[in-house]
Amino acid sequence: MTYCMSMTYRIRPARPSEADAIRAIERAAGQSFATVGYPDVAQHDPTPAADLRDAATDGALFVAVGSDDTPVGFLLCTEIDGDLYVQELAVHPDHAGHRLAVPLLKAAEDFARSLGLPALCLTTFRTVPWNAPYYERLGFHVLSDNQIGPSLRLVIARQKAAGLDVANRVAMRRYLPA
Repeated sequence: MTYCMSMTYRIRPARPSEADAIRAIERAAGQSFATVGYPDVAQHDPTPAADLRDAATDGALFVAVGSDDTPVGFLLCTEIDGDLYVQELAVHPDHAGHRLAVPLLKAAEDFARSLGLPALCLTTFRTVPWNAPYYERLGFHVLSDNQIGPSLRLVIARQKAAGLDVANRVAMRRYLPA
């Protein structure tokens, strides 16, 4: 399935062979966190290539590609607590500002529907402009503590163990449009 969005970019399922290109996007996109007080995020290792290859094989990895079909952004997802969890969404800084997150999230919505899931969920930084404030503009809402399921709690615990400041992170959900 291909999601067309403009003459310049389109969204499609990732190929297992694109794992290294996707890791490079994640590494480059992470550098912007150093400018907003999260240098540890900028230094974080990208998702292991084997995990990305597996996700591509499972249909749980989508890429935004330019006219040359080279990935410039991606969305990695998995099922958690009955929702589709957006594990990572990143766009290379050279392609930021084109709202590529919107069609990547649309691809995730379609995938969630195919799995019979009612919503997308994610964890993100509360105050980073391209994180929670942006997702709120896209219809996500912050989950209260009692709305966070056990698997999402485990994700948050792993983020904390990896050194993320979970006090500045939120879990969010967006129900799929009818």
